[in-house]
Amino acid sequence: MTPLHEAEHDHEHDRGLAYDLPRLIGRRRALQVLGGAGLLALVGCASSNDSGSGTTAGSGTTGTTGTSGTTAASTGATSATTAATTGAATGDVDVIPEETAGPFPADGSNGPNVLTESGVVRSDIRSSFGSSSGTAEGVPTTMSFTVVDAAGGSALAGAAVYAWHCDREGRYSIYSEGAQDQNYLRGVQETGADGVATFSTIYPACYDGRWPHVHFEVYPSLSDATSGGSPMATSQIALPEEASSAVYASEGYEQSVRNLSQVSLDTDMVFSDGSELETPTVSGSVDEGYAFALTVGVTV
Repeated sequence: MTPLHEAEHDHEHDRGLAYDLPRLIGRRRALQVLGGAGLLALVGCASSNDSGSGTTAGSGTTGTTGTSGTTAASTGATSATTAATTGAATGDVDVIPEETAGPFPADGSNGPNVLTESGVVRSDIRSSFGSSSGTAEGVPTTMSFTVVDAAGGSALAGAAVYAWHCDREGRYSIYSEGAQDQNYLRGVQETGADGVATFSTIYPACYDGRWPHVHFEVYPSLSDATSGGSPMATSQIALPEEASSAVYASEGYEQSVRNLSQVSLDTDMVFSDGSELETPTVSGSVDEGYAFALTVGVTV
């Protein structure tokens, strides 16, 4: 399969740097960016790329395509999510770091807006939806977001999480060559009474210049997410090296082996200033599927 082309990365980041820079300046990144060397490093990273799927909007019905391996991953997700929820209920928690949405969000901020399309609200994001068809292949993965009020750590019910990431070949649906006619690996879920939103997906690739990651936005409500509202938080998940290495040793992820060997959390343009709050709890295996869970503290 064809990976994202360098020219595509350059084009999107030439536009995306001006868009991303205000998000990168702030919190932990201020000293790094304001320092001359930090700014040059950020600009140098601009040539690398950054940045799904079946039911009627608002239904949140789980898709049934490609369910093999997901049941086992879901079992791991239950324990991981329980741990995340328990930890979130112990008092104040840190606010999730604000990160760039990248050039491929499809949230209306950089061209297409998949959030207004019927079918984007679903838990299984492996297949495209609407007039698009196609399913992203890869190691089955369940990801759970526990959204909490950072002031007190109480679960935030009725919020909405929009999650998206690249496919096994390192492509982003809607934008990337070879996946422009797809909208898989994108979806929205409303958080339940426990503050949890869960997605069935595949393990994303590691593409040139970036540590393996998942993008997400948190909205005050499902209505805000699907009608052009503003997110409460925009961040990324830093996938653990051990799980990533195991996945990339499996068929279909060959290019990720080389890409992972050429990047680290310390050199990644997003996670280089720290990724503790963006690293999920992980369980599972390549054969059984993976599950990861992240507590997301937001300011209400």
